[in-house]
Amino acid sequence: MSPVPAAGGPGKSVEASKRILPANPKAAAIVALGFVAVLYLVELLDVILPGSFTHGGIVSRQVTGLDGILWAPLLHAGWSHLFSNTVPVLVFSFLAMAAGIGRYVVVTAIIWVVSGVGVWLVGPSNTYTVGASGLAFGWLAYLLVRGLFHRSLGQILVAVVLLGIWSGMLWGILPGDPGISWQGHLFGALAGVLAAWLTSRGERVKSAPGSLEA
Repeated sequence: MSPVPAAGGPGKSVEASKRILPANPKAAAIVALGFVAVLYLVELLDVILPGSFTHGGIVSRQVTGLDGILWAPLLHAGWSHLFSNTVPVLVFSFLAMAAGIGRYVVVTAIIWVVSGVGVWLVGPSNTYTVGASGLAFGWLAYLLVRGLFHRSLGQILVAVVLLGIWSGMLWGILPGDPGISWQGHLFGALAGVLAAWLTSRGERVKSAPGSLEA
């Protein structure tokens, strides 16, 4: 009998899933900084060009506002709004690349779509919702719970540190300031938990024993 492990071997997948920092921090930093640079470029163009880019945001329960799900995370209601999102976006997106940029893209896509759909369904009427805070909440929630799904003590300890530093953000998922989309924050966080569960489930399937030949 000869065992035939799955391609790449289960150990490699498990090791990557339990990593705390990106294996290639330089590439991860470039991706995170590049995304933030795009946000600043979009905001600069919004200031320079006529009209308002915020009209490309999500308009709840209106068919014409559905395309805002694609654009809303790239748009902000002024420089102060963008400044408040910059550090969380940089830190959380960098750490979310621990399992590789491919995994980061999957996690980000889940958060992007689910948080946007949530805002479209339950957000305030006749209002444009914009901003990357839904992504930030999603990445934070993903980082907080991934250690539980992966059974990784290191990731759980990092989650405790992040929670200690950014614990005030958690209040953002509750109704409060009418100028802040708690719906985007809440559904972003739920999407982050969903992304952690789906990706960890996929890893468990990949790490299942391979076939045996007699």
